[in-house]
Amino acid sequence: MKKVLFFLALSLFISASIVSAQPRPVEKTPTPSTPVKPAPPSFAAKYEGGMFGFSKKEEGILKFDDGNARLVFFDKAQRELFSIPYKAMLIVSPQSQSVQSTTGKVVDYIPYAGLLGGFIKEKRRYLIINFDDPDVEAKGLVNFKIEDKELLDSVVAALGAKAELKPRGDAFYRPKEKEKADNK
Repeated sequence: MKKVLFFLALSLFISASIVSAQPRPVEKTPTPSTPVKPAPPSFAAKYEGGMFGFSKKEEGILKFDDGNARLVFFDKAQRELFSIPYKAMLIVSPQSQSVQSTTGKVVDYIPYAGLLGGFIKEKRRYLIINFDDPDVEAKGLVNFKIEDKELLDSVVAALGAKAELKPRGDAFYRPKEKEKADNK
């Protein structure tokens, strides 16, 4: 009787482990994301670098130019510095970095209080745009610092929709076009 119970328990354990070890297919439906507020037509941003010919960091305004299908960066004097066409955008993504603030760096040098300086941090949020520049036939990556997380999320979602990009997590990307068959 003990052998029968042992065999029954062993077969139950083996069958359970076989069922749970089966590979599962990847879900095709994207997970529903949380709704974001619509992006404003223009907003403050700080250009951090990446555009060919513009090496200086500069504060200004980013505007959606839907009539010409592009994102335009203006400086403080409202002069247009550069633009990125929606069709040229390959990847639009947010990025956050937690860095030690200036106050934290100062506190680091105070005797006996220096340990607390490492705990004083601030979040920096960036809009990252990978693009294929049609003027010089080169790929680039532009960074804009945006202060508010909700604004950053809404801008990324708006750019993804306007540039007709596909979502992947928090980012949006343009899938590669399949090569067409030769001489169809």
